Amino acid sequence: MQDLTGKVALVTGAARGQGRSHATFLAEAGADVIVLDICKQVETVPYPTATPEDLDDTVKAIEKFDRRAVRVECDVRDSAAVTAAVDTAVLELGRLDFAVLNAGVCEITAAQSITPAEWNTVVGTNLSGAFFSAQAAMKHIIAGERGGAMVFVGSASTLTPVESMAHYIASKHGVVGLTKALAKELARHQIRVNVVHPTNCDTPMIQNSMIYDLFAPDVAEPTRASVEPVFSTLAALDTPWVDPSDISNAVLYLLGDSGRYVTGTELEITAGYPLL
Repeated sequence: MQDLTGKVALVTGAARGQGRSHATFLAEAGADVIVLDICKQVETVPYPTATPEDLDDTVKAIEKFDRRAVRVECDVRDSAAVTAAVDTAVLELGRLDFAVLNAGVCEITAAQSITPAEWNTVVGTNLSGAFFSAQAAMKHIIAGERGGAMVFVGSASTLTPVESMAHYIASKHGVVGLTKALAKELARHQIRVNVVHPTNCDTPMIQNSMIYDLFAPDVAEPTRASVEPVFSTLAALDTPWVDPSDISNAVLYLLGDSGRYVTGTELEITAGYPLL
């Protein structure tokens, strides 16, 4: 376990799924955590997105480790709101050392049918929102003059094409470029910047009817059980999907002293997807 006692981290998209897992792992390692999520249904996204109650549960998970949690309901696409929220939270907690840029949405639409609204939702959340959140965080990490680290959440879809996900894949390729650019620019401040690429991860972004219909088109009202055999064929290792904790362990490695000389890298947690 990494020792992050006395540190403060920002996690976006923290209400559930990977974000809640990252926030909880950080708290267990000793960090106080700013947890940020939109906490309402995101327009054009066809599956349920996070609720205020979800974010409340993340706060409770952090507090079980006797760590402080600052709860923020905010849309990462709103640069001014993100900046103001992070400024206020950092003032309350006294410092900022880490940022995990995790907020993201997914849609399944053939490229010829993607609407401007759908494009803007996905790219605005996954890429612009990641940048706005990193920008809001970096000024505080720089001001602390202690160094620090950021981890962006990319996707295994950057490693091989997936049909009907052009907007999602474009956004995640952008995150890779953003990671490389910030790693170069922030190194002079001893701030490390990396990206993790999860494969299919057992979260609400995967476990929903939109994905089930895509992977089991011939099944009426497909379920988790319907698609599990299909997902099991996508990885070299014997699993249909990884657990959020698998990604959180990678995030902690990159944030902690174990990753002290790791920057500008892409860390794949893919179970061998695409097939080795």
